[in-house]
Amino acid sequence: MLMKKLTLALALGAGASAVLAQTEIQWWHAMTGANNDVIVRLADDFNSAQKDYKVVVAYKGSYPDTLNAGIAAFRAGSAPHIMQVFEVGTATMMGAKGAIKPVQEMMKEAGESFDPNSYLPAITGYYSTTKGEMLSFPFNSSSAVMWYNRDALKKIGMNEPPKTWPQVFDAARKLKGAGFDKCGFSTAWITWLNVEQLGAWHNTPIGTKANGMDGFDTVFQINAPLYVNHLTNLVNLQKEGVFSYSGRTNTGEGRFTSGECPIFMTSSAFFGNVKANAKFDWGNAPMPYYPDVQGAPQNSIIGGASLWVMGGKSSNEYKGVAKFFTFLSNVDRQVKLHTESGYLPITKAAYAKVKATDFYKQNPHLETPLIQLNNKVPTDNSRGLRFGGLVQIRDIWAEEIESALNGQKAPKPALDAAVERGNTTLRQFERTVTR
Repeated sequence: MLMKKLTLALALGAGASAVLAQTEIQWWHAMTGANNDVIVRLADDFNSAQKDYKVVVAYKGSYPDTLNAGIAAFRAGSAPHIMQVFEVGTATMMGAKGAIKPVQEMMKEAGESFDPNSYLPAITGYYSTTKGEMLSFPFNSSSAVMWYNRDALKKIGMNEPPKTWPQVFDAARKLKGAGFDKCGFSTAWITWLNVEQLGAWHNTPIGTKANGMDGFDTVFQINAPLYVNHLTNLVNLQKEGVFSYSGRTNTGEGRFTSGECPIFMTSSAFFGNVKANAKFDWGNAPMPYYPDVQGAPQNSIIGGASLWVMGGKSSNEYKGVAKFFTFLSNVDRQVKLHTESGYLPITKAAYAKVKATDFYKQNPHLETPLIQLNNKVPTDNSRGLRFGGLVQIRDIWAEEIESALNGQKAPKPALDAAVERGNTTLRQFERTVTR
């Protein structure tokens, strides 16, 4: 009996040691709702697939909140291993010396197979150095599209969605007369859609130095005629009650799924919420363009976020992170993520595998952003943007756009102020990374 108890104790002790030997990998993220469920499921699946590492997820608020929390934690010596950062935080992460471990370097040191060329170029280019070295791991990538209420459009005799901005304005006026009194059309992410994506889609620079991709010493150009003309249209249409402002982020997206706004510009990643909540026949289409702008439409740029690996961790911890990234890159897993969440497949192989089936014929809304990203070969004006302090600059731009929408300023002076204030922030950021 004594021997049996001793054997049992030793077995329990060994089991406890095995559990204790498991290395935890902390992953901070900014996903809510259905997308939070995706994060949790990925971590659970990885944890079940092996016993050496355990990915522990933690929601840290909005994208800006998560970025700020991660930087503060690094300064305090308590940063997570993995941090989800939205695309406009790329320059901030690059400028945080010592705070990050470049993903390409980490994967090589960990002995994990990693080929940057296997990922979609429109995605990897955003998160790579000018030499093509990937700094972060692509995760939830998306682009901007136009969502529309097909039932509403049929009420005004439209069987196809509008393609140009003038057609959107005309349709929205008719929709207002057909009972959509509060909103003919609207947009989430006021600066992402109406500055950043607008510029790329029309091959018009947002700033010098290839939109900051070729150096931090750049200046903004968002007071050019394209931007002034577009903001003037929004201001005039808001006065008519045709355009209805929905805020700086995506908190107003429910105005589409509720049926209030029949045309709504926002991320392709809105798919999950539309599928779950819209009680009408819906679809999406490429972003509208101004036909009088030469070369438009060009190509869209990505949104969403990537996974940054924080500095100062042990080689064993980095090995766990690397194995997790290899797990995420699995072709079948990427196919499943894309077809279920609406986010883009990050690898060429995953996209090809889906395209080889009838999936896009039955679900064309999930290919719309991919078609946009690959519409034309990217130019210096449409391959992405990398401005230091862009998180703060977006708020500056939004303030000035709001000042025009509420009648405090005319569109041109508002955008002149957005450029001037934005440039001041660029110079402040530039000083922090060149010390």
